Amino acid sequence: MDKLGIYIMPAVVLCIVLFGFLRKVPVFDTFVAGAKEGLHSTVSILPSLIGLIMAVSMLSASGALDLLSSFLAPVASLIGLPKQAMPLALIRPVSGSGSTAVLTQIFQDCGPDSFVGRVASVMSGSTETTFYAIAVYFGAVGIKKTRHTIPAALTADLTVCVISALTVRLFFS
Repeated sequence: MDKLGIYIMPAVVLCIVLFGFLRKVPVFDTFVAGAKEGLHSTVSILPSLIGLIMAVSMLSASGALDLLSSFLAPVASLIGLPKQAMPLALIRPVSGSGSTAVLTQIFQDCGPDSFVGRVASVMSGSTETTFYAIAVYFGAVGIKKTRHTIPAALTADLTVCVISALTVRLFFS
């Protein structure tokens, strides 16, 4: 079974190329045109990604994330969310890699099988990197006005934060 994974990707590529030849499609020219279009899409979303990466770096380096987490800790305790999970709740909508680093830190500090670790796991698996997804997908198609997208997505992320603590209590208490 281990060796099967080695052969799957080359087999898929070979099938695509053979299918193209059978349908009399200029495979290489089509590939080059697709790569050119992909490069154009990458260049068009690059400014949004650079701005997002810079914002996440500034949030983390300035200590604003820790300050905001400690400020929101009383609210978190009212809704049953552990205060150790607040940095994850704040960074997850902005950055996937940043939230993975925070999740790893929570696992090291509290343990993955602790209440905090389980809440953080549910939260991490159930939320979306809202601003990243909007920057990439809306930027790729040229949408400038997000209208209701950001409020709806952040409401969903907030709901997940509350429900994650309730779910862990329900299933692990």
